[in-house]
Amino acid sequence: MSGALSFAIFALASFRLTRLIVFDTITAPFRRLFHEEQEEVNEQGEVETYIVIKGKGLRSWIGELLSCYWCTGMWCTAALLAIYIFFPVISMWLNLLLAIAAAAGLIEAVVSKLVK
Repeated sequence: MSGALSFAIFALASFRLTRLIVFDTITAPFRRLFHEEQEEVNEQGEVETYIVIKGKGLRSWIGELLSCYWCTGMWCTAALLAIYIFFPVISMWLNLLLAIAAAAGLIEAVVSKLVK
């Protein structure tokens, strides 16, 4: 596999894994162990969402990590690279799965914008 193709697959896989952990509904119960979301209406009548970190120590650290897309993305990328180094065959299939899911999600977002 070429360097550019490997990079694209890793980038899409990391993007999808990070979104899965930070934003997707299916992982919300896991995130609620470490932080909770509170909504408030601002002066313009818009709803703003705030994250309140739970606990101290490791629990607080994980809560901070899960509240930051960039931080979680860095750790997801590191995990995918570690899997690639130690389990290359598993990594190939995992990265391909995540990359295809990411591409499908991006295509769906574009199509839904065009259809409106």
